[in-house]
Amino acid sequence: MGKMHVDEVEIGSTLVRRLLAAQFPQWADLPIEPVPSAGTNNALYRLGPDLAVRLPRIEGATGQMSKEHQWLPRLAPHLPLAVPVPLAMGMPGEGYPWHWSIYRWLEGENAERQRIVDEDQAASDMAQFITALQRVDSAGWSSPELPRSSRGGPLSMRDVPTRTAIAQLSGVLDTDAVTTAWEAALQVPEWRGAPILTHGDLLPGNLLVQQGRLSAVIDFEGLGVGDPACDLIVAWSLLSVRTRDIFRAALSIDDATWARGRSWALSIGLIALPYYQSTNPVFATTARRMITEVLADHQI
Repeated sequence: MGKMHVDEVEIGSTLVRRLLAAQFPQWADLPIEPVPSAGTNNALYRLGPDLAVRLPRIEGATGQMSKEHQWLPRLAPHLPLAVPVPLAMGMPGEGYPWHWSIYRWLEGENAERQRIVDEDQAASDMAQFITALQRVDSAGWSSPELPRSSRGGPLSMRDVPTRTAIAQLSGVLDTDAVTTAWEAALQVPEWRGAPILTHGDLLPGNLLVQQGRLSAVIDFEGLGVGDPACDLIVAWSLLSVRTRDIFRAALSIDDATWARGRSWALSIGLIALPYYQSTNPVFATTARRMITEVLADHQI
């Protein structure tokens, strides 16, 4: 895959080998293999049979490493699906400017590439994961408070980039239909409850499937507290009309929160499609699916 961002740094197996040799020589002789991924902000390499190396592609993704090292070991015991296990934090070096991480390898293929056998079970599994995450009580943790979710605020903050994306998609999509759906989204009441813990990016590329069933959730860059609606995007990025009903019933979601979740899926899809349609076709397909599924919901 070529570069997806104008400010993306060069990363390759040779760089990973040099970083390991300089900082973690105990792992430097293990085989290194690039992992095909539709991820947009990080490069991933398998290191031997049991490890993975993850390096930010852009400066905007550099905060993820410290966040995952700090919070994932605490969250993991409370969650029904596996999450990444950070083992070591790498420092800038060898011409690479940022921190990077070594994780334990998680088996499975991401849900963009691997078919889920039982979609009803997947809907239930995702509802259980979200419920468990929301119920985590971090009050007794000694570290600083969890950050605000980048997707936990009001939808109105995304109005300008969403409308810009709609204009860029003229001739590609029914821009009248998506504009109508987006303007309806802006009329939905905002979240007035206490901030709730969210993953922030529950897209198929961040879900692993093993033996036909969801097995893990990865990429906690968006972890934070805010409006829980942002975690509902999985309903339109992964689930079908029928299994969305199973998912919603399991979470007991009110109408306004459900509508905001659908609107998050629409906005994310609209902004991602023109940006990635040439550089990341797998993710662009997911973006188009979200838009299509949201519009179908509006027609029901």
